[in-house]
Amino acid sequence: MPHKKKILIISYYWPPAGGISVLRSLKIAKYLRAFGWEPIVYAPSNAHYPYNDDGGFIDIPENLEIIKQPIIEPFQIFKWLTGRKKTDPLNAITQISDSKSGWLDQLGIYIRGNFFIPDARTFWIKPSVKYLTSYLKNHPVDALFSDGPPHTNTYIASQLKKTLGIPWLMDFQDPWTQADYYKMMPIGKKASRRHVQMEQECFHNADKISIASPSWKTDLENIGAKNVDVLYYGYDEDDFANSKKKESKKYFDIVHIGLLGHDRSPGDLVEILESLSSNKSIRLILAGQVDQSVLESLVRKSSQIEVQELGIISRKKALQLAIDANLLLLPLNKSENSKGRLPGKIYEYLRTFNPILALGPTDSDAHTILKQCRAGVCYEYNDNAAIKSYIQNILSSDSSNFKSDKTEILKYSNRNQTQNLSKWLDQLI
Repeated sequence: MPHKKKILIISYYWPPAGGISVLRSLKIAKYLRAFGWEPIVYAPSNAHYPYNDDGGFIDIPENLEIIKQPIIEPFQIFKWLTGRKKTDPLNAITQISDSKSGWLDQLGIYIRGNFFIPDARTFWIKPSVKYLTSYLKNHPVDALFSDGPPHTNTYIASQLKKTLGIPWLMDFQDPWTQADYYKMMPIGKKASRRHVQMEQECFHNADKISIASPSWKTDLENIGAKNVDVLYYGYDEDDFANSKKKESKKYFDIVHIGLLGHDRSPGDLVEILESLSSNKSIRLILAGQVDQSVLESLVRKSSQIEVQELGIISRKKALQLAIDANLLLLPLNKSENSKGRLPGKIYEYLRTFNPILALGPTDSDAHTILKQCRAGVCYEYNDNAAIKSYIQNILSSDSSNFKSDKTEILKYSNRNQTQNLSKWLDQLI
């Protein structure tokens, strides 16, 4: 009887965590068994997630072994200091401002960048390494997989690899010192040196590295990472299994789901929409966290179009909104590394088979994928003429005439991406 290959997945995010970050490890764990690997998941027992969504529980494989240990996090103290309720979602304060944002938020960013290294979950490192070292000696596995950020996950795995010698695949949803939000934080020279030291230590210890986009792969290699491959975020076919499009008869709906920070403010979009002619009313629907200044700007500029802000809704409802949309909006971060920014939602947008309007660099990885899948366009934020022309064309066309390349899109399914991962794991052992 062949040996059953086992892998320990170290992930801070795990159901009931809501949002996009939880899906990386969750979907990998869901599909690994199909390719000969049995996952074991290590996650915190009492994590303070920005918001919860019980919808993720359906994806946990039957009889999956999940081991948990407590974590100490500073978020409740921060909420108390800044006047937020315990139940308030904690915004990504480098990207999102709300009515409670103020100097204490800025102090929080400073403390986070300089004293909580690599991130605010740093107190989980030592107890996790101690617990997992003992656990793995009694329950051996063939490989380790860590998913960062938070890079606390990464550093826990690095210490285990160093101590136990288990083959380790280090995965990045976002980079570490090259991340856009890292550059937004006022990190001092001493703290910066420590971040870089830890990052390089992890590069040295890892047997294999994966990251979410081709451009970021190159960026990592430029600072010393070896044996790097691209693991796209992907979408889950099961999430679309029973979905049907219910297009509005009254409105032409432009939909954005997920985080809409000040670094993704959609420029002159409202003015462009106001100038378009259509027999339908235009509605801009925003589901997820929206920066207060961005929302106020959109509402202030709109007179003929309707701006609808839904706030945080369940993932299931957000996907249905995307399916029902006439056009999907994908603004990329205005940052140095935006060329490699592939938001997780791009793959779900692709799978709706609806047209996509991305805003950002025309040499970006997002533009490449949209072109490859014939799924939409990517224009610079200030290319108003091109943006207007594209939206007007979609407005004036029969939606059934839009045909993306479904064969290309299917390559980005979570199952296919996990198959790629399993091949790398097989090579490691």
